[in-house]
Amino acid sequence: MDLDYIQFMKQIKQKIGIDLSLYKEAQMKRRLTSLYRKNGFASFKEFFVGIEGDSQLMDEFLDKMTINVTEFYRNRSRWDVLENKILPRLLKEKTKLKIWSAASSTGEEPYTISMILSRYLPLSQISILATDIDEQALAMAKTGIYSERSLVEMPETMKKKYFRHEGSFYKISEDIKQTVKFRKLNLLADQFDSGFDLIICRNVLIYFTEEAKDSLYKKFSTALSHRGVLFVGSTEQIFNPSQYDIEVEDTFFYRKEKIDSRNFEA
Repeated sequence: MDLDYIQFMKQIKQKIGIDLSLYKEAQMKRRLTSLYRKNGFASFKEFFVGIEGDSQLMDEFLDKMTINVTEFYRNRSRWDVLENKILPRLLKEKTKLKIWSAASSTGEEPYTISMILSRYLPLSQISILATDIDEQALAMAKTGIYSERSLVEMPETMKKKYFRHEGSFYKISEDIKQTVKFRKLNLLADQFDSGFDLIICRNVLIYFTEEAKDSLYKKFSTALSHRGVLFVGSTEQIFNPSQYDIEVEDTFFYRKEKIDSRNFEA
């Protein structure tokens, strides 16, 4: 038992409310050990003292913990399913959709959703909630400025329509930026809003323990409207969706079919 890491987890939870015990320990510990050694610390005890006195180091810790690696249209084939199957069905049943990008990182995901929705709705009718635990990532998302690498999978038509090329970067249009509202939220600790028709939470659940994932699936289920959809990442298939009152609509898309038959804790 690593008492140094256990004490660090307790201190982090007390200081900023993040419960590291809900993340897979081997992965998280390896990542953070690499970070503290890079910064010249010899233990988690020393690292915590450093974090307390250095806001820039705290930002670096959060960035390392949350793995902000994303891009527009990541795993393009799944976005095609959203565009051509899921959204048409949702819009047939409702004229206005309540949408949440639940681990939005630096903004590529919610902006992708907005661009896809623009095929079906005027931008003035699109409103997407985008949340993340990392304030630095949220600040970057709000700028709407991205490198060429982030746009690799984007359709050329969307790139031409919604981006302006400035030197080695691309800037997203103000019209798209206005459709997304960014907010800080801790998925593991904070309460969720409800009535969402579409929740996207991709490529973050793989870092959580099975207990944490079970809790999140229950919270997501409760947050979905009837026949609303949860869209997860390509390594995050839910093998027992019925226990969360959801069922497979397509690969990595899960539809809410019952209205809270279980007394889930939010």
